[in-house]
Formats: sequence, structure tokens, C-alpha cells
Amino acid sequence: MTEQNILFAFILTAIAGLSTGIGSLIALLAKHTNTNFLCASLGFSAGIMLYVSFMEMMPQGKEELILVYGDKLGTLYLILAFFAGIAIINLIDFAIPKSLNPHEIQGVEDMDKKRSLKRTGLVVALSIAIHNFPEGIATFTSALGSLDVAIPITIAIAIHNIPEGIAVAVPIYHATGSRKKAFWLSFASGLAEPFGALIAYLFLMQFWTPAMNGLILAAVSGIMVFISLDELLPSAEKYGKHHLSIMGLVAGMLVMAFSLYLFV
Repeated sequence: MTEQNILFAFILTAIAGLSTGIGSLIALLAKHTNTNFLCASLGFSAGIMLYVSFMEMMPQGKEELILVYGDKLGTLYLILAFFAGIAIINLIDFAIPKSLNPHEIQGVEDMDKKRSLKRTGLVVALSIAIHNFPEGIATFTSALGSLDVAIPITIAIAIHNIPEGIAVAVPIYHATGSRKKAFWLSFASGLAEPFGALIAYLFLMQFWTPAMNGLILAAVSGIMVFISLDELLPSAEKYGKHHLSIMGLVAGMLVMAFSLYLFV
């Protein structure tokens, strides 16, 4: 493993993580944003996350676990890791103070809408940062193992991080009126990914195995699925129309499907 390979792995991870800033720029450079746009972008983010979880990360994780443990045991570990990821993000979600957790709100009509949007943006930013951390570990280590695998994964993650940036920036901008705050909060949520790569390099490399990589991919998939179903889609429904959020979700899946198809 050469220094050049390690540097390239860090660069790929940084590109994937910091693409959240691209999403926030797309959102903030638009002259006007409205609840329909917010609804569609949140649905789009959910579609990206769901598709990449089930069609890219889970199959790769399963393949690596089966190679090590065999069909039966490898599949069992995949299932356990997936639901462990859901359990972890669920526990973190419950640990978020009530004042920052939109799940505690009974209804939009009972509260100030701008305050709700700010809460949604903050919680999405926190959730994205949390799942970007192990995602950064996975991207970094896959780059060290095989660039043929790492480059499509990096591009796929970067693409789905763009609407994540939108999902953070738009509600924060609506709530505060500050483009600067919206951009930097969105950008910062992506910094967790290169930070995860740094932790992997400093502490995990000596213990890293294909089995560990498979477990992390499955756990990250669980985290992304939970974020999509528990935060992004409910928020999309809350601030827009049902069909618009579903159209955004399908569009996100379609974009992700063709982006992955290009690298088959």
C-alpha cells in the first residue's frame, strides 16, 4: 500500500463527502424556493438513499460477508448488521433533545412553521453527519482495496450527497433567511465523511478485513434507510403534497439507478 494510494483514497472520500456543498449551492442559488421544492428535494434524497442502500451497498456487503463466512452465516451477519445500523441511528434520534427533534411535534398547525423547518434542517444535518462518518470509512477502505469498486461507490455517494445538501440547506435558509448559515451547515455535515476516513486510517487499518467492511456497509445501509423513512419522507409529506414527495422519491431512485448503470 503506497502513500499515493492512501492519498487518492482520502481525495475520493473528500469528494464524496463535500458534495453536500454542491447541493446547498444548487438550492441557494435558486431565486425562489417554496414548500413544493422542499417536498420534492426531501423525497429525492430519500429515493437516492433507499436505492443506493438496497441495490449497491447491501449487495456488496453481502458478497464480502459470504466470501468469509459462507452463504448462511454471511447472510445472517448482513441482516444483523443492517438492523444494528437502524437501532444505532434510532437511539441517537431518541437522544436528540425535544427542542431539536421534529418527531415530537404534534402537527404543523400547532407551531411556527419556520421554527419547524429549522429543526428539520438541523436534525437532517446531524443525521447526515452521523451516517457520513461510517460511510467515509467504507469509501476510504474500498479505495485502498480496489479502485474499480471505489470509484463507482464514490460517485454514487457523491450524487446522493448532493440532494442531502439540498435537504439541509433549504429548510435552514427558509427558517433563518441566511444563505451563509444554510451553506456552511450543509457543507459541515459532509465533513464527517473525510473525518471517518481519517479515523479509519489512524485506528482501524491494522484491524480491517473484508468481513468488517461488509458489516459496515450493511450497518450504513440500515442508517440510510432509517433516515429516509423516519425523517426525510415524513418531512416531505409535512411541507408539500403526497404525490410530489413520491415523485421526488422515484426521481431520486431513477437518477441513482442510471448513475450506477453507467459503471456496470
